[in-house]
Order: sequence, then structure tokens, then C-alpha cells
Amino acid sequence: ISRRDVKGLVVETHEREDGVDVKLKVLKGSVIKKPVHMCFGITHEKTMQRIKMDIEIEDGAQASFLSHCILPKSGVRHEMEAAIYIGENAKYSYEEKHIHAFDAKVEVVSKAKVRVGKKGVFKTDFELIRGRVGILEIDYEAAGDEKSIIEMTTRVSGREDDIIKVKETGYLKGEGAKGALATRIAVRQRARAEIYNKMVATAAYARGHVDCKEIIQDKGEAMAIPVVEVKHPRAHVTHEAAIGSVDKKQLETLMARGLSEDEAVELIIEGMLGA
Repeated sequence: ISRRDVKGLVVETHEREDGVDVKLKVLKGSVIKKPVHMCFGITHEKTMQRIKMDIEIEDGAQASFLSHCILPKSGVRHEMEAAIYIGENAKYSYEEKHIHAFDAKVEVVSKAKVRVGKKGVFKTDFELIRGRVGILEIDYEAAGDEKSIIEMTTRVSGREDDIIKVKETGYLKGEGAKGALATRIAVRQRARAEIYNKMVATAAYARGHVDCKEIIQDKGEAMAIPVVEVKHPRAHVTHEAAIGSVDKKQLETLMARGLSEDEAVELIIEGMLGA
């Protein structure tokens, strides 16, 4: 993308030896109807890439971004750090799709701090769509003002000795604010997952939900810590966490229709991940 490509979108970039600084601004009242596509990647082995993003969605503006991160080589580390501000009555959604090599181990560290103004909307969806995880660390924190909406979703499948760490936190600070944290993780072989999701409601009529589901196969290990805090008598937050193997009844039904056990397990996991 460039700053001249899309009306209402201002883009500034500054290249560094190990990455790039990006400033994105969607101007007040601008509505960008089609998703803005961004692509990041590392084509050399044993390389570090640092991306710093400063994003502002001004009052009344609307935009969605689709980002692909392509990491096909071994020994690479990709770091993303974002500061995001969403103004009053503004809407921002960010889909992050990762493509990794099947036989290469990579490291991905993704961090974001988000502030959502009155009646603003923030939605993010992280998904590994191909390849091995390697080492993944996600740390997102979002705070919402009056009647704002926060939605964060993470979907990842790990295998071999992959390590998955997800930490997502939502603060419902304004009256009537709403939030949802959803995590879908599968670990197979020797992969490990640690999920820490926290929702805090401090204002009247704030509503939140934390939902974590993890499937374990082989010698995989998984841990889920859903934390809910309510600091106002008229706020309400719920949570749900489930860890275990694939559903036996689903497995038997699919195998009765001609699938092998491995094929059935794969299909169940894909269904949970929304593939």
C-alpha cells in the first residue's frame, strides 16, 4: 500500500535495518469499503524482522485490514508491536493470516495495546493457515470506553515441538461496553500451549465473555487460565474453558462414513479452528 492508493487513508513508512516503522491513519468520517491488504515476510534464513505500527482510526471512520505474514525460511524471528487508537463511533478490524514453512522453525512475537473510544469497534482475528507454528507469543491488551465493542480471536494448530503462548486482555471501562475473547487451539505430538485470557468490567452494564477451547492429541500439553473480574454491581462477565481430546462420538461418526482415524481427527480440528 502507499499513501496515495486509498482515499481517506494516510500511510507513512520509515525503513530500518531490521524492519520498518509504519504509521496508518484513517481520516475522520472516511469509510473504506474494501479491505486494505498488507504483506510482511522474511525470505532469508536466520533473520530478524521488527515491525512497529502506529494506527489511528479517527472519529466516525471505518476500515478493515487484511495482513499476510509469510515466513518460509528457518531460524527467523518476526516481531510486531502495535499501538492502536480507535476514535468515537469508529470501526477497525484486523485479520492477520500467517503462512509458515512445514519443515522450518520460526519465532513470532505479536504485541498490541488498543484504546477504543465511545461507541467504537475493535475486532482482530489471528490465524495460522499453513505450516508449523514454531514459537508463537501473542500479547494483546484492549480497553473500551462507553458502548464500545472489543472482539479478539486466535486460531492456531501446533504439532511436533511447537510452543504457543497467547495472552489477551480486555478492559471494559465504559458504561455498556462489550467484549469477547475467543481462543481455539489444537496441539499434537509434543506441542505445548499456554492460554491466558482476562476480561475486566468496571462500569455499569458492561458485558464480557471469555471462551477457550483446546484439543490435545498424542503427547501434547495445554493450559488455559480464563480470568474474569467484575468491579461494578451492574456489570456481568462469563467464561468457558474446555481442554481435551477430540469428541469420541464425532470421531466414530466420521470413521463410520469411511474416513480413517487420522483423517477424522484432522477434520474435527479444522472444524474447531473454523477452517
